[in-house]
Amino acid sequence: MAERRKTVLVVDDDEGMRDMLTAILKRDYRVLRAATGEAALQMMEKEDIDLMLLDVRLPGINGFEVLKIAKENYPYVEVIVISVVKELEAAIEAMRHGAYHYISKDFELEGVPTLVGNASERQDLSRHVMQLRAEVAEHFDREFVVGQSRATRDVIETARKVARLSATVLILGESGTGKELLARLVHRESGRPEAPFVAVNLAAIPRELVESTLFGHEKGAFTGAIRQQLGKFELAAGGTLFLDEIGDLRHELQAKLLRALQEGEIERVGGTHPIKTDFRLIAATNTDLEKVVKEGRFREDLFYRLNVIPLKMPALRDRIEDLPDLVTFFLRRYNVRFHKNIQGIADSTLRILRAYWWPGNIRELENLIERLVAVSDKDWLTDEDLPYEFHVAQLDAQGPTAENLLERAVSTFERNFIIRALEKAGWNVTATARTLGIPLSTLKFKMDRLEIRELARKIRGG
Repeated sequence: MAERRKTVLVVDDDEGMRDMLTAILKRDYRVLRAATGEAALQMMEKEDIDLMLLDVRLPGINGFEVLKIAKENYPYVEVIVISVVKELEAAIEAMRHGAYHYISKDFELEGVPTLVGNASERQDLSRHVMQLRAEVAEHFDREFVVGQSRATRDVIETARKVARLSATVLILGESGTGKELLARLVHRESGRPEAPFVAVNLAAIPRELVESTLFGHEKGAFTGAIRQQLGKFELAAGGTLFLDEIGDLRHELQAKLLRALQEGEIERVGGTHPIKTDFRLIAATNTDLEKVVKEGRFREDLFYRLNVIPLKMPALRDRIEDLPDLVTFFLRRYNVRFHKNIQGIADSTLRILRAYWWPGNIRELENLIERLVAVSDKDWLTDEDLPYEFHVAQLDAQGPTAENLLERAVSTFERNFIIRALEKAGWNVTATARTLGIPLSTLKFKMDRLEIRELARKIRGG
């Protein structure tokens, strides 16, 4: 991906100074020039300015006023203030209004490219830090759990093979299967893991804000647009843009996305000129895009641009062998978050989880483990901790007849009741039999029949 040359605006009423600075910078930057503050502000409305060299003494509004207005409306522009005056107060005033640096006009010419380069690096860093903060806030401890299933290993192997290609990737799969985590894996394996990863869930953004969120907007583009705002395409510069639920993108915005992919440029809302883009697109959807194309709700040309490398994330029920690894992973995560020390989950409880249909996939499993860890004060999670619908699902999965459904339900209740009594007695079987008012031999028989004896050994051993 070719890197976009940044644009420097030189603002000085001295033509010789403008010519000199232009000559110094034009090899590495696109250089624009303005002789007055008014002309500079007008140019900023029309052009995509990255950096500005600004003289303090200008006809009309002075440089400090230009600086103040520029930083209020275009906060991402880095400004270097130039003045004939060597005064501490002037330097302080410039920095107070957001200038990157202040120099006097007797500066050394050879130092200008370095100074502008440093300002450019700070701009890149500021954008990157802003994106990282958003990313860390939303995905503090996300990582991909591979698991043991063949279905998972196959998709991971393919993802790693295509990661270093610049081609667009389309990830398919039901909601909650981990499509974004797979996209992050592709990004990490791309060879530029330090570059930004910008994730956008199109289904979660209000319809009227989608265009501005993706493409950014200029000041005054609509009511409430009080300053220029960069869009997700620009924040993803040099890295990966992940568009989740791409099937929800409005038809008119599909054309703008197609242009970004084909021409490598976008236009902000309210903008008058194209902006070059540099990103790798990964899209995801839980809908049948081919069907949506046939229904006329999704552009066929865009579909083919997206479907260059399709990856299919399996549903949790299709990778159920991975469930123990996933449970262990989420237990560790929420033990840390909730300051708990739950050692594990009973084998019988895992069997119940395996029998469940998991319509919400991994996201549903994570939510369940989070809830169980949050409310549990035990060392092990057992059958009785699971919500009722999981027990019903197990009975359904085993195909009980009308005659034994009640018997199985009673056994489940009895098992959970005995486990709770054992926990209260510190897993002392004799004390538990006394509490329940039954002979010790009867309790031991029930523990064997209900598969509690092994759980007791494991917990006492842990």
